[in-house]
Amino acid sequence: MFTALIKTMRPRQWPKNIFVFAALVFDKQLLRADSFLHTLAGFALFCLISSTVYIFNDIADVQADREHPDKRHRPIPSGRLPMKAAWIAGLSLMIVTIGSSFLLTAAFGWVLVLYFLLNMAYSKWLKHIPIVDVLVLAAGFVLRVHAGVTLIQVERFSPWLYVVMTMLSLFLGFGKRRAELALLAHGAGSHRKVLEGYTLPLLDQFIMIVSGMTIVAYSLYTFSAPNVPENHSMMLTIPFVVYTIFRYLYLIEIKHAGGAPEDILLSDRPFQIAMVMWAAAVIGIFYFS
Repeated sequence: MFTALIKTMRPRQWPKNIFVFAALVFDKQLLRADSFLHTLAGFALFCLISSTVYIFNDIADVQADREHPDKRHRPIPSGRLPMKAAWIAGLSLMIVTIGSSFLLTAAFGWVLVLYFLLNMAYSKWLKHIPIVDVLVLAAGFVLRVHAGVTLIQVERFSPWLYVVMTMLSLFLGFGKRRAELALLAHGAGSHRKVLEGYTLPLLDQFIMIVSGMTIVAYSLYTFSAPNVPENHSMMLTIPFVVYTIFRYLYLIEIKHAGGAPEDILLSDRPFQIAMVMWAAAVIGIFYFS
């Protein structure tokens, strides 16, 4: 049962919470021990609250998941994690995590509360509304970035990163919906009701729009944000962003991946190399140039 609970908590999804570190890195505080430890604690709590959300999501979606070709193997739909145990674990994690978050900063605690409530509304109502469902997922990523801002004394963090994060998360969200629609084909609506409101051509248009806006927004950040180096060397990181977006498009269009973006991050070697090179370039430019 413990193994089933850990699987339901989705530790493979925890890399999504790395965006909590955005403020720390881009405000040039990565090398400050106190700021780093504070952000690390916030990252851990965000992992736990996101796991709490996954538990409650699986509880709410148990009937639909039992009819899904992949999700029916999850611990709750398959019966490996009893419903009562899932409720106890979810409520316990929620109380401990939210209570601990206010010990870091009050603002961070309220961000976690907002994130949790937004996701509960998503599980109950918002996930059934086309476009709104992806907007809510994008809001979750923006809240991760804002959570990092509340954990440290920000000095040079640029609001442009909120714009980049919004566009990037919309890109990933619509890509995820496209992958699901392509996988489930004509039975998509019976597995996830919101997919009845999408078509592959419509999603392709959405993806084209937000992918282009992501590249433009990031490009504007690299030379217009107040905290980037004056020699515009941050513009050298643009090709890495362009490649990762194109690589993701290639994977969802040609390889029919993307239903779980975190799987691409953890398994696709070219994508991983590009991300590591981008991160190394950003750190080198910000901290050693």
